[in-house]
Amino acid sequence: MTGNPKAICIALAMALATTATAAPDQATVWNGKTAPLATPWTTKVSPDNALPEYPRPQLARPSLEHPQWMSLNGVWEFAATDRQATPSFGKALEGKVLVPYPIESVLSGVQKHSDDMVYRRTVEIPAAFTANGQRVRLNFGAVAEDATVYVNGKQVAKHSGGYTAFGADITAALSAKGPQEIVVVVHAPVDGENVMVGKQRLKPEGIFYTAASGIWQSVWLEPVPATSLAQLTLTPTATLDAFTVTSRLNGDGKGATLRVTAFADGKPVGEASGPADKPLRLAIAQPRTWSPKDPFLYTVKATLTRGGLKDEVTSYAGLRTVAIKKVNGFNRIVLNGKPTFLLATLDQGYWPDGIHTAPTDDALKFDIQKTKDLGFNTIRKHIKVEPARWFYWADRIGLMVWQDMPAMPNGRNDKITEADKKRFRGDVTAIVEQLKGETSIVGWIPFNEGWGQWSIAAGGELATQIKKLDPTRLVNARSGYNCCDTKGDTHAGDIIDVHDYQGPGLPSPDATRASMDGEHGGLTLDVPGHVWPNTAINPYGGVKDRNALNEGYVANTAVLRDKGPAKGMSGSVYTQITDVEGEHNGLYTYDRQVEKVDEAKVRAINEATIKAFEQP
Repeated sequence: MTGNPKAICIALAMALATTATAAPDQATVWNGKTAPLATPWTTKVSPDNALPEYPRPQLARPSLEHPQWMSLNGVWEFAATDRQATPSFGKALEGKVLVPYPIESVLSGVQKHSDDMVYRRTVEIPAAFTANGQRVRLNFGAVAEDATVYVNGKQVAKHSGGYTAFGADITAALSAKGPQEIVVVVHAPVDGENVMVGKQRLKPEGIFYTAASGIWQSVWLEPVPATSLAQLTLTPTATLDAFTVTSRLNGDGKGATLRVTAFADGKPVGEASGPADKPLRLAIAQPRTWSPKDPFLYTVKATLTRGGLKDEVTSYAGLRTVAIKKVNGFNRIVLNGKPTFLLATLDQGYWPDGIHTAPTDDALKFDIQKTKDLGFNTIRKHIKVEPARWFYWADRIGLMVWQDMPAMPNGRNDKITEADKKRFRGDVTAIVEQLKGETSIVGWIPFNEGWGQWSIAAGGELATQIKKLDPTRLVNARSGYNCCDTKGDTHAGDIIDVHDYQGPGLPSPDATRASMDGEHGGLTLDVPGHVWPNTAINPYGGVKDRNALNEGYVANTAVLRDKGPAKGMSGSVYTQITDVEGEHNGLYTYDRQVEKVDEAKVRAINEATIKAFEQP
């Protein structure tokens, strides 16, 4: 829940009146600590199986089924440090941490925040990784917030930005014999500096939650040729019969060529080849589009060749377009040219055992699958960026995604400096560039309710920036109209987006934009024994029992079904798929143990609502 200011003020004022006292589900994790609230997957995590799946499905080398790589997830040495401290090498650290779980999480084994920290481990690299002139790359899915990486005492990478992947060629730093030492120094200011932070707070309460610092996505090694693919992006053409293929390389790409083949059900349906530094057109025979009703994905195999060396990878992509189009006099969102109502839940991606990191891949998939089972066709990923495997499941299961940018801390927009703005713009660019190959993402949201937005004009500025980077998707410049005063609206972006609790709001499109209610609902139901302990409960929108929640959800959504089509709306976002800490307005409890609604009833009204917006 984010909500409009009036609703939030009422909720926060009342929150102190109610506190969760029921004993939550408990379980012991790998190092003996007791989880404050256990999910069905908490006890399945151990040092030997910490997220063991290959972490980058759109660039698997040589294939997702048979990747050649080495996971570095597991127990690392760990210590909280002073920011000014010089890292020491060749010396063991006193603490232990389970990577890749944030240090504040119980699964990490640390369960405590530090602004500064250091990780250390040693690893034996297989001889095959360096045979025949191959290079060894060290990859990080994400580290919050600033990371400096050393191998055998030599700095190999320095990265800022807690939501984007990075890596380095570490071959030159490897020693000829013996284990290799990896040290990662991290600075994690959370809400102490104007960096992308989303809903994290050092003092969580109300609609803000426990921080997630340090290494929080997978770490791995892989051997690559001297010139290798760093990214492969397939963008559907407007004609929906081809992909435009672009690539980014590691190493010297001069003279490199790229061959790309698309497969449908194991049979080749298109091939393109040419210089690796130029876009390729990959035409598809008998094209089949991707949609939530039919989330069909092409398997893609790519070979990069330079000299006598080859880099072979496997990827995937779906054919789909999204745009704004006049339909019966209204600007509407169209998917593959057809008017489509984007019926979404708000998905914040928090876990009681792993905070920002789902305990297992099955857990990561769970929220997406249940969203689909409940009859939604869209997810609003709320001011957080997920690991690549989350998008893999959204692509495969078939959910459209509104991707928010993680916000800078709200409430101090007047303290945002020019340097802060520059960093935010750079982080936005990095996120869009990293994710623009994901089929499920149909739109970007740079600002939510004005959080971290230094001016009204900034919404338009960021919308323009994003459109230049990715003209194929929609941009919702200011979700919640900076909640909710429309004065000063610059008509930026593609979407008018109001937040209305309980709502739903029924905004009409204007001359240039489609319309949606970006947040509504938020009906609260506590389930004793399945709540985050010792938190003030947000009672706003409370209902007395499961039946009342079902009735309330159906009645709320029926307003969209019955009145939304006449308004020409294009979407809505119900708050939310699961409870999160002090917010108990989910369709599931925070521990994912209890489904609080009747799935069949929710699915029926959702499917009827989507159908009501379809044209005959």
